[in-house]
Amino acid sequence: MKYRSIESKGVPIKAWIDGVNLEDQAKEQLQNIAQLPIIHSHIAVMPDVHLGKGATIGSVIPTLKAIIPNAVGVDLGCGMTAVMTTLFAKDLPDNLFAVRTAIEIAVPHGRTNNGKAVNDKGAWNDIPKLASDLWQTHLDLQFKKMVDKYPEIGQCNHIAHLGTLGTGNHFIELCLDENQQVWIMLHSGSRGVGNRIASTFIAKAKQDMENHQTHLPDKELAYLQEGSPFFDDYIEGITWAQEFASINREIMMQLTIEALQSQLKPFECTSLAVNCHHNYVSKETHFGEEVYLTRKGAVSAKKGEFGIIPGSMGAKSFIVRGLGNPDSFNSCSHGAGRVMSRTAAKKAYTVEDQVKATEGVECRKDESVIDEIPMAYKNIEDVMKAQDDLVEVVHTLKQVICVKG
Repeated sequence: MKYRSIESKGVPIKAWIDGVNLEDQAKEQLQNIAQLPIIHSHIAVMPDVHLGKGATIGSVIPTLKAIIPNAVGVDLGCGMTAVMTTLFAKDLPDNLFAVRTAIEIAVPHGRTNNGKAVNDKGAWNDIPKLASDLWQTHLDLQFKKMVDKYPEIGQCNHIAHLGTLGTGNHFIELCLDENQQVWIMLHSGSRGVGNRIASTFIAKAKQDMENHQTHLPDKELAYLQEGSPFFDDYIEGITWAQEFASINREIMMQLTIEALQSQLKPFECTSLAVNCHHNYVSKETHFGEEVYLTRKGAVSAKKGEFGIIPGSMGAKSFIVRGLGNPDSFNSCSHGAGRVMSRTAAKKAYTVEDQVKATEGVECRKDESVIDEIPMAYKNIEDVMKAQDDLVEVVHTLKQVICVKG
């Protein structure tokens, strides 16, 4: 038994935290979640666990006939994709600046004008045909239905964000594996429209709890129950957002491949490709009950299933294969996990620290990315060791290029 039991006044809390930090505030959040009457069996806590809004990042939460919107969070469908190419390290130029620049030109990233629809550098000004076609065939009809019911959902960037990176810990990387073979790896989610859908239903859940005078250990843990006025609409919203996120990553991968083909020798992508959400809800059966399983910063790790666990922008990442551990609800961590807030990181470190910590990586090294400095994250080696009964490592990757928003 690898997990530790955390003191709880509700369902058990099983935590894979050997050798990694669990902050007191995160522990309190977990204890609050455990007291909710809708939780089934127990809560599973991954080794990248850290404080989140309402619910703890790095937690797996099974709920009966209800979902906690704030536990799912606002970056609905956030996740990873990685593809192995036929390139090797020897095929890359000594100076990778032009390659990084080509990726940055090809994929909108970052944010200006507070992410508003006009003059946001992280959005498309002219929607590319690839994004337009996929929007029309997969997303447009259901989006219009949502906006008819909830007009506020339409008041944000939506199609203009399809195929864009965003900010924060989202990234596009070129990596080398243990055989010096080149991989393309990226991380993003459902962008502004996913945030708007999530925020809309978080507010509805809070209002529903107030109307029914439901006592909660934390108002951020308001939940929607099956049969309640907004439950089905929320399910439709998160399902749509998860598809948006998946298509978003698909487009960015294609654009990145095209950018690389303009800079490097001809190459192909191999059949080894991995895609995984790590901020989402799925309906699954665990410990004898069908539940809504929220993976809040966690990856599905069913037996034999491939996943991606990235480190920080200066550390290793891992392609893993799930071991199907039932106590973790067949889950594993989604990354290294922060040990300090973005604000704290900016106060604690300098540009010089960032330059040193990302030595050997072609990336931006300025004040705007200090909040992503590797020291703001847990040691990924410790995180992997703490969950060696959840996954096995298939490939170890180290970035040589990192594009941040």
